[in-house]
Amino acid sequence: MSEAVVPATVTVAGGTLFHLAAKHYGDATQWYRIASANRLTDPMLTGVVTLVLPRPTSTGGNGGILDA
Repeated sequence: MSEAVVPATVTVAGGTLFHLAAKHYGDATQWYRIASANRLTDPMLTGVVTLVLPRPTSTGGNGGILDA
């Protein structure tokens, strides 16, 4: 089984981390990984931002819950 190729960074104009996680990982609940890598707590994006996308892992997620 081959893993999807995920770019190291992505530049977006608005949107949500849910959408990015669904697009790049195939799982919207993985949004928290993008948030953690970019020191974000809000999944809603405003303005133009460049975000780091961590490499996908084969381990299970946390259901999309961001640790406080």
